[in-house]
Amino acid sequence: MGRRKGGIGIALVTAAMLVGASACGGGNDKASGDDAKASGKPSASTSPSPTKPAGPPMLLDTITPQAGTTVGVAMPISVVFTNPVAAKARAAVEKHMKVSASQPVAGAWHWFGDRRADWRPKTYWPSGTKVKIDAEMTGVGNGNGRYGVRNYTHTFTIGDDVRAAVSVTGHTMKVTRNGQLVRTLSINAGSAQYPTWNGTMAVIDKQEKVHMTSCSVGISCDKGSPNYYDLTLPWDVHLTQSGTYVHYSTGDPNPGSGSARGSHGCVHLSMSDAKWFYGQVKQGDPITITGSPRAKAPADNGYADFNLAWDQWLAGSASGEGTAATLS
Repeated sequence: MGRRKGGIGIALVTAAMLVGASACGGGNDKASGDDAKASGKPSASTSPSPTKPAGPPMLLDTITPQAGTTVGVAMPISVVFTNPVAAKARAAVEKHMKVSASQPVAGAWHWFGDRRADWRPKTYWPSGTKVKIDAEMTGVGNGNGRYGVRNYTHTFTIGDDVRAAVSVTGHTMKVTRNGQLVRTLSINAGSAQYPTWNGTMAVIDKQEKVHMTSCSVGISCDKGSPNYYDLTLPWDVHLTQSGTYVHYSTGDPNPGSGSARGSHGCVHLSMSDAKWFYGQVKQGDPITITGSPRAKAPADNGYADFNLAWDQWLAGSASGEGTAATLS
């Protein structure tokens, strides 16, 4: 099962995130264009003194993570603009989006289309790192006649290094915390018809209950179809915007190699394991899936940034690799 496609700018657990039907689905092998858009209200923190722009304003829709949060080691800084940023302006825009950290961290910006730019470290963030993003946009042009009118600042913390490694063929999920194995869980993943994405996906958000329908992701709107479903399911950890979750499913209550029931693309856990896993993970924790016949999830299908090799990441950067400034 998995939720309906939509924006990821405000990737925190709120009641607003539960609006609308959702569904686990195979989805397209290309991320939705909506992945680069924000859903709901802007989350960027602004300075109180905007200045008169030289042209129409260039604003930020969202900055993720939200200020004051604690996130996982695979969480990128994701900035979504309200209007397109021209290629010729991206180096200047990157220069004015300053990343600082409490310890040296190498990283770079990467553009997904013309509205979304993510900064990720070359390797995962070290646990305990304090991070700050200063988007000093006042007077900065987007190359299309718009100019920034204010500055934005977010600070957040990297929490414990929690990871999950899912083996589709082995029907297992190994959960580690700070390098130590915590528990091995039995799972089922996608069927041959609806295989699960491979690769590493940072947790977008999680919800205690999600309404999931096959119609919302284009699997089936025919109630007579064997692939039709309309369910509200518990303990949902959201991995991709195209509809991948780790969760409990009433249609597969005892997952593992014995049952070997395929999902519509999600990772199924038993009720007790799903509740336990839900309590372990946070936004930005990496979930890595191997053994599926499907390709890796596109890097902008949620926060799957680490599915790009470093040279691929740098190919989408206007200013290249740099080291985060020292956070005072």
